[in-house]
Amino acid sequence: MQENEKQILIENLLHSIRKHPASVTSNGVQKTLDENALAKEFYTLISEATGDHYKSEQKQVTILLADLRGFSAMSEKHTAKELIDLLNRYFHKMSEIILHYGGTIDKFMGDSVMALFGAPSSSEDDLERALACAVEMQLAMNDVNATNQALGLPNIYMGIGLNTGTVVAGNLGSILHSEYTVIGNEVNLTSRIEAHSLRGQIMLSESTYDQAAEYVTVGTINDVLVKGRSQSVRLYELLSTSRPKQLEVPQREIRKSPRIAVNMPLNFQTVAGKTVQAEEYEGRINNISYNGMMAVLPMPIQPSAEIKIHFTLSMMSNQTSEVYAKVLHVQELDKHFYCQLEFTFIDDDAQRELKEFIDRIIESN
Repeated sequence: MQENEKQILIENLLHSIRKHPASVTSNGVQKTLDENALAKEFYTLISEATGDHYKSEQKQVTILLADLRGFSAMSEKHTAKELIDLLNRYFHKMSEIILHYGGTIDKFMGDSVMALFGAPSSSEDDLERALACAVEMQLAMNDVNATNQALGLPNIYMGIGLNTGTVVAGNLGSILHSEYTVIGNEVNLTSRIEAHSLRGQIMLSESTYDQAAEYVTVGTINDVLVKGRSQSVRLYELLSTSRPKQLEVPQREIRKSPRIAVNMPLNFQTVAGKTVQAEEYEGRINNISYNGMMAVLPMPIQPSAEIKIHFTLSMMSNQTSEVYAKVLHVQELDKHFYCQLEFTFIDDDAQRELKEFIDRIIESN
């Protein structure tokens, strides 16, 4: 029973009592019934009768956290009603799938949804159902986006993180309002894992992968530093699961790594054949990933051309790293040239520094 339903029931009971006032006699003294005490007693009885009165306990659970990518930017082009309606359609679809696989919807937070498998009740196939649920959720985005397109709205994309571990589960709140939820380091880790997922991806923690290795296939393996952990955390990209049936994650994102928005200077030289040209140019980096960047250049460059980049990410040193990149795509807009670049050469030190820089930015968001 939902909290608002309990409150309505309690108010109806109190209303009935007010219509038929009664008093009790104690030690010869007549006393009026205390409505606040009655409300508390009703709440306890209703919670116990409906099974909502959970005591806190440690439980092994798989936590699923899904979040939309780029949703905040949509607020600039669409009305609040359009966005609320879009979110409700999305949440409705995801809720159907979570409940179908026996998950418990823990909460909605902005444009994200968190679900539990193994709490409040648990079974041997909690992890299997959680993984299948995540894949079905990504598959269902086709239907969500078909509706968006019919309504003249843009496609939306979702990243999902899953983690398996021990949490404290129980009712959190007060007699006025409480909800069943889980807390602990594993919940925080799930949020960090989800933040590293690209649109359309499902990322697994090492503990989740270890327990499901015999029936899942994975792709990219990424070691990242996350807040609250002294050691790097290994993440696995889920590609498919064979339990309880064969399901494959749809491929939506061609990027091979997380991409973050930045506003950084880009100093570069063009390359003709195998010769680096002497003239230096300056542009701006709009976003950057482990493997490339999107930059605004002062002049057009042909696709497949190569440039030599000089840039530093270290705040402790002015030393620049030399990186080579190939132009994949160029688009002119308002006399600016937006270029998609893929790194063709980056030394180990620069790659490590770049990865740590991107991971720090992701963690701070």
